[in-house]
Parts: sequence; C-alpha cells; structure tokens
Amino acid sequence: MRSQWERLLQNIGVWSGSFTRFSPQGELVNDTPSVVSLEGLNNNQTIRQIIRLREDEKVLEYSSLGRSVLFFENGEFSQGSIQLAPYSEFGAEFGFIQKNRRLRLVQLFDKNGDLDQLTLIREHLAETEAPQRPPLTIDDLLGEWHGEGVTIYPDWRSPDTFSSTLQLRLDAGRLIQSLSFGERTITSTATIKGSIIHFDQDPQKQVQVLLLPDGASANCPVKVKLRQSFILEAGWLIEPNLRQRMIRSYSDKGEWVSLTLVTEKRV
Repeated sequence: MRSQWERLLQNIGVWSGSFTRFSPQGELVNDTPSVVSLEGLNNNQTIRQIIRLREDEKVLEYSSLGRSVLFFENGEFSQGSIQLAPYSEFGAEFGFIQKNRRLRLVQLFDKNGDLDQLTLIREHLAETEAPQRPPLTIDDLLGEWHGEGVTIYPDWRSPDTFSSTLQLRLDAGRLIQSLSFGERTITSTATIKGSIIHFDQDPQKQVQVLLLPDGASANCPVKVKLRQSFILEAGWLIEPNLRQRMIRSYSDKGEWVSLTLVTEKRV
C-alpha cells in the first residue's frame, strides 16, 4: 500500500480546466479558466503547487500533509474542516482522478451553518484530450448499483472495506432510494425540482443533492448543525454505468470521523 504522501504524488502534473461556482440552488454564478500545476521537488520530498485563475497566481510549497486531508490509493482525496464550530465557516473539497482527468468539488457553508456556495473544478492533464460528460440527470441514476467501498480514518486506524447495493426508482414523481450495506438498509424519499433532489422527510435534517455538469453531483445538508451527525458527499458518473461517490462523515459532536470512497456499477 502506498503512503499518504505517495498517494498525493498521483496528482503530479499540469491540470487545465475551470472553476465553476454555483449558488446553493444550482444557479451558475461564474466560470473561471484555471491551470493548476503540482511539481515534485527534492526527489519528490516537496510539492510545489501553482494555482492560476486568469491573472491571479498562488504558489504553495509543502513537505508534509495536515490532519484535514486524506488520500486513497489512486490519488483521490478529500480535505476540509476537521471540526464544525459555532460562528465559523465550514466546508470540504473532494477530488476524483480518472486517467488524464480530475474532477473536484468544493462545498462551503457560512458562519450560520447554511450552505453558501459550491465550486465544481473540471480538469484534464495539459495537452491531452478530455471530452466531458453531459450534466447529470435523474435518469442517469435510476436502477440498481452494486458498490465496493473503502473507508479510511483521520486517526490512521486500518481501513474498512464493504459491499453495498443502492437502488433508485421513481414512484408518483418522488425518488425512492434504498441503500444496503452489511446488515443495514436505509430507505429515504425525495422530491425532484429541476436539478435539485430534496430529501425532505425530516424537517430537522433537510438534505439536497445537486445535479451538476460533467456527471457530477453534490450531496449535503442545507444547513449543518451541532449535535447532529451528517455527511458531505460528492459523486461522479465516469461512464454511463460506472460511478464513484466520496463521503466525508461527521459525528454529532461535529468531528470529522471518516472518509469513504464507493465505486458503483449499475447492473
């Protein structure tokens, strides 16, 4: 198994793309061309990262990783807040890699805990072809998906692996979702309004899934609250019957407790 640093090195390269910002309601706010380069220095002991957004340039150098980030074997990662605290901003970034492409998603909440903005970052290695997928639709998700998942932990304990089954179907205009893993099955229902799937069964725990360009999706609470466990999730439909989801889980104390990557195939 690769170390966390070796997993980070899977991201080395020059990535061309764009940062596209959306409102919590899925409205496009702005789209900014980007070039992000990650270069290994000192025999890959140090990373130099340069982020160019139009004329703005930011240079970072680091030789170690903080507690807020975890990487999977192939370089996929999530970084973000390790603790939900009152009156402070909160959020996370998710990063997927497929061959010469990366898809990243940032979810940000304001100081009141309300979902504030989403940024979708679509990238490909410079000088390579990278056709994007169409925007995600409900029809892309319907059916039965069999998944293999791995969960890693900020406290470095051994990873857990599991199998899952996700069923999505429509019934009288509502989406019915049934997720099974281990001995557990969780069923929930949602309304669909345009590009937003709204899980509204529990008034105290409103959750929405936003369907985004390039087969991406953003799943998160409308508001994050203390004394209430929650997850932040990003998804990417890589091929018509192949999807990945990354889930960042928080306890009822607001602590980041785990990161899960599920690779699902529609059967």
